[in-house]
Amino acid sequence: MDLDLRKVRYFVTVAELLHFGRAAERLHISQPVLSRQIRALEKDLDAELFLRDSHQVRLTRAGAQLLDDARLLLASADAARQRAHQASRGPRRLVVGFRAGIVVTRALRAFGALHPAVEVKARRVEWDDQEQLILDGSVDLAYVRRPVREEGLTLLPLYSEPRVAMLPEGHRLAGKQELALTDLDDENWLRYADPRPGDVPIRTIEEKFESVAAGTGITLVPHSVAEQYSRPDITYVPVPDAEPDQVLLAWESGRRSTLIAAFAEVAADLPSGD
Repeated sequence: MDLDLRKVRYFVTVAELLHFGRAAERLHISQPVLSRQIRALEKDLDAELFLRDSHQVRLTRAGAQLLDDARLLLASADAARQRAHQASRGPRRLVVGFRAGIVVTRALRAFGALHPAVEVKARRVEWDDQEQLILDGSVDLAYVRRPVREEGLTLLPLYSEPRVAMLPEGHRLAGKQELALTDLDDENWLRYADPRPGDVPIRTIEEKFESVAAGTGITLVPHSVAEQYSRPDITYVPVPDAEPDQVLLAWESGRRSTLIAAFAEVAADLPSGD
């Protein structure tokens, strides 16, 4: 039996919230209807997905596996829907994502010169949505930085660049020519990739600026970010022994697009960082 995507969406909502009442509210359906849909999905799969009692809802092993697969399945379905919608509107279009500090202008111009009939647009992506925007079709491909969740993606390494410490003005290390990681051992690091309970998530370079300038903590950023973004209350100091930042071009593995292939070829042929 084919999977009903509506039931799968219901399942993902319950699995993420682990609460049928709140999931029903988010989905704008009644809780009994949601419960029936989940039971129907369990029957379709011949597998119990949740363990329920009066105190909590937990995923079974089958439920945890389905959650991993369902996110990719739904993202692929959304992407197919969006691509069909775009195709119905006429002229071909390519949307290229990019992270802060990565200049894509030269690649866009080179691609546009080879494919003048294609509308090419650039869209900024962040560390926490770079994969999802590719998988759901919001961008066709993107310049991303590691770490990258690789499932469902094809990755083309382009180049690496050194990283520098972002410090507030007046910091004890701000006047140094360069630093070692050990010089930063006692510093308070911003936690944006794995925030603790109560932390305000940091997503953008602008939010990093505000946190560092306020003395909340320090962080490392790619050299290209330091070149493009400057503020009088922020200082950058090279850290040669920090792991280099890696830039890759990423697109959905299942896509068979001549435009994506053509853009990847153009991007790979450009000098590093262009």
